[in-house]
Amino acid sequence: MKVLRTPDSAFAAISDFPFASHYVEIADPGDGTPLRIHYVDEGPRDAPVVLMMHGEPSWCYLYRHMIGPVVAAGFRVIAPDLIGFGKSDKPTRKTDYSYARHVGWMRQWVEALDLTRMTLVCQDWGSLIGLRLVAEMPDRFASVVLSNGGLPEGGPPPRAFALWRAFSQWSPVFPIGRIINAGAKRALSAAEIAAYDAPFPDSSYKAGARIFPSFVPFENNVAIPDQKRAWQVFDQWDKPFLCCFSDGDPVTRGGEARFIGRVPGTAGQPHRTLKGGHFIQENDPQGFVQAILEVAKL
Repeated sequence: MKVLRTPDSAFAAISDFPFASHYVEIADPGDGTPLRIHYVDEGPRDAPVVLMMHGEPSWCYLYRHMIGPVVAAGFRVIAPDLIGFGKSDKPTRKTDYSYARHVGWMRQWVEALDLTRMTLVCQDWGSLIGLRLVAEMPDRFASVVLSNGGLPEGGPPPRAFALWRAFSQWSPVFPIGRIINAGAKRALSAAEIAAYDAPFPDSSYKAGARIFPSFVPFENNVAIPDQKRAWQVFDQWDKPFLCCFSDGDPVTRGGEARFIGRVPGTAGQPHRTLKGGHFIQENDPQGFVQAILEVAKL
């Protein structure tokens, strides 16, 4: 497996992300390739953990407006970059990636840090991977806060997602910052767009970002049996599970209906609708933080 590592200099101009970088090296179970995972780790080391997981094609910069307020409330916030994104290592071939491989990589990372008492905060692929981690390691998690994501187990994709999947596979250009800007329902500044572009100096770094949409388990995707096994856990999950989807995401709007009433832990929770697009962290970070603080316990 050939792996690229974005040079630190690519991130030097980012002025609104004042968080120290931390790294853990894992080994790919398939061929033993070492892979470095980057993460932010803020707040007291003995406090309950709020695990903020980003999705496609962003990185933990997405949570920059939320990390500080949750730390100020007394929590330890950990926000990793998935392999292929942010400051984490980036295998160069699309065939180096799979849904199961991503779950395995992040499970190794959780176990390396021995994280427990976690509240999972997730959106987009942060939910597809994060919810699978919860299902595989339920004793390490205390609660879940889900926005604009899910745990699909087959069926037809929403039309908006099908168009996005086709674009990711066939478009000759894949402008990461502009993609996030389009999904944020607000005009990001030139500096913010540049920050989202920073992990990808050229197209050779984008294999993970390009292939991710094809892994979402709609239709007859190979991951559907793993999804159904995960749902067996959530069908019995009685710890707090709060949904705070946005009102302006054409892909996931209404997705809370797949969880509320089915997952026992959704009962009695203060579910709410946030204002914004797919990347709700850019639109309503305060509302997202409030949802977290109503579920996470010190």
